[in-house]
Amino acid sequence: MDIAEMISAFEQAGKRVHVIGNPQQGVLVALDMEARLYTYVRGKVVNQVNPLAIAGRSTQTSYLNPGGDGLWPAPEGTCLGYQYATGHWRVPASIRSARYQVIEAAEHAATVEAEIDLVNNQAVGIPALFRRFISLEDGSGTLTVQVHESIVYTGSRLLPADTFLLAPWTLCQFGCGPGCHVVFPGSDRASFWDLYEETIVPACSWESDLWRVPTDGTQRFQIGLGQAVPWIEFHDPSKGLIVRREAGTISGNNRYIDIRDADLASKPDPRGVRYSVYADPGGFMEIEAVGGCPTHLHPGTELQVSVSTRYHY
Repeated sequence: MDIAEMISAFEQAGKRVHVIGNPQQGVLVALDMEARLYTYVRGKVVNQVNPLAIAGRSTQTSYLNPGGDGLWPAPEGTCLGYQYATGHWRVPASIRSARYQVIEAAEHAATVEAEIDLVNNQAVGIPALFRRFISLEDGSGTLTVQVHESIVYTGSRLLPADTFLLAPWTLCQFGCGPGCHVVFPGSDRASFWDLYEETIVPACSWESDLWRVPTDGTQRFQIGLGQAVPWIEFHDPSKGLIVRREAGTISGNNRYIDIRDADLASKPDPRGVRYSVYADPGGFMEIEAVGGCPTHLHPGTELQVSVSTRYHY
């Protein structure tokens, strides 16, 4: 999709956007659609786009996946996740209906934020401020999107360790097909694992000091990558596109956590996820990055992760 066509589609739907960059290279921020980011190069949008999500509205029974690059709270499932608070999987209303505001703006940077009240699967309410600071670095044949992701706990009481898990989780989505794959370094086989069942890990291969994961859009799977993995990279040979994501390390007493889409009766896995690869038979995939979670959640605590996404084209 051309960026001009995308802007027109948002205008027709009556939804606000903010554009960073110029007409050829930049990022469109969908302020009324989870503040999803859509990177475009040479006037063409690179991320997955769902026109139905632009034209319509998600509900509690029908989620229109927007594509792009979104900020969600982790974990998705388990007894402390955020997608099963009603007993069934759904994107919380506070996320899908959030209306982000532009707090600061410049030609190559912007900060957007929204209040989002979370309720986890233990019925614990966690009021929060979601903030995304976005900046661009335009190079020769590359466009780097730097995003500092932040979730600030705005509640008034201390939450002890056994009542919550929370980490910023950014999901960057692309259409995929034959030949598409993800690579990442790490000779230790224990550095990644299947988050659902052992269905895709046997198909992963070790080539030239890199693990290679096929993401051709024919099956659903998700793998988690541990803290020793420094970066993750998506390749689409048909488009000549390479996208590398690199997340900053966590600090202090923070730890990586289990982000799985698991039943609410499941306890979190002790293995923490720094990156993740999700693939869907609907012909799209995601390269994901996750921040850390503190032991206790104090009023005013800011959970954060800085993620660099570099587009080679």
